Amino acid sequence: MTTGRDNSSTLEKMSVLTENDIDPFLDLEEEINRLRRDMNAVVLAHYYQDGEIQDIADFVGDSLDLSRKAAATDADVIVFCGVRFMAEVAKILSPEKKVILPDMAAGCSLEETCPPEQFRAFRAKHPDHIAITYINCSAEVKAASDIICTSSNAEAIIDQIPRDQPILFAPDRHLGAYLAKKSGRDMTLWQGSCIVHEQFSHRELVRLKSEHPDAPVAAHPECPDEILRLADHVGSTSSILNFVGSAPAETFIVATEPGIIHQMQKNSPHKTFIGAPGADGQCSCNTCPFMALNTMEKLYLCMRNGGPEITLPEDLRQRAEAPLIRMLEMSPVAAPADAESANAESSVTAGKAAAAQ
Repeated sequence: MTTGRDNSSTLEKMSVLTENDIDPFLDLEEEINRLRRDMNAVVLAHYYQDGEIQDIADFVGDSLDLSRKAAATDADVIVFCGVRFMAEVAKILSPEKKVILPDMAAGCSLEETCPPEQFRAFRAKHPDHIAITYINCSAEVKAASDIICTSSNAEAIIDQIPRDQPILFAPDRHLGAYLAKKSGRDMTLWQGSCIVHEQFSHRELVRLKSEHPDAPVAAHPECPDEILRLADHVGSTSSILNFVGSAPAETFIVATEPGIIHQMQKNSPHKTFIGAPGADGQCSCNTCPFMALNTMEKLYLCMRNGGPEITLPEDLRQRAEAPLIRMLEMSPVAAPADAESANAESSVTAGKAAAAQ
């Protein structure tokens, strides 16, 4: 009997197809499902992906949650529909699995604002500071950090740092400023930002609120402070989803990448969700251009061709893993609603502990 791993190897030896080679009558969903079975693959989709990709994925979520869930499966291959740093995290936590993504050009504007060599120089200027780094960064920046965080666990992690310990926070200055205000800590911030969350217009959001006075505003903390001051709820993607699902309002204004609205509409079809406007009130400039690079055609091709594949030197992987494991150890215990994520996290932590013995 041929194993999924053997089939994956066979696929790699076949001629590489391009988008021009795809039969226009090919049923992409059927082929992706066939390849998933043949490769023993798990397909992950970030909340910011196109709705069609979200619907075919095994798991939909934020980047860390997806990597933990994939690590807890017996899949041989992780197909990560997101951006490159997310696929790197999956590889860091699951080194024994093959990790592929639809388009290697799917980078991250926030990651690009924090080049590794400049970050290392930044750290060298503040030798007495502990470096807490947002997960939206490269593996090399993670490896040069003390603790990684996400937008959902950052505040809890910062609260565990002694008050007299100076903190460096990178790479997002808006998230850093929001956390400094929430925690009352004086943190030294790296001056990076996400192009998606920079695009929201304060003036246009005020106008939209006046048109929908009963609609709460939910915003991601990567947004500038002038947007956050208008928000009724500030939180991570999963936090925003929980808020709009449980709040009694029927209409919501959403200030983050609009791909998340697909899940909101699936979970609460009776509610209305309005994307916060960009500078002219009309443009789609708050759609992540990197997330948009992934398509159903590229998802099929990466599975059919066995790549692009994420590879990391083992030394770098281990150095980047250490602050991720420290983050998991410092993260608050998941609520009952997050039991599946908690189980995945427990499996990852247990696996790392066993490997160290």
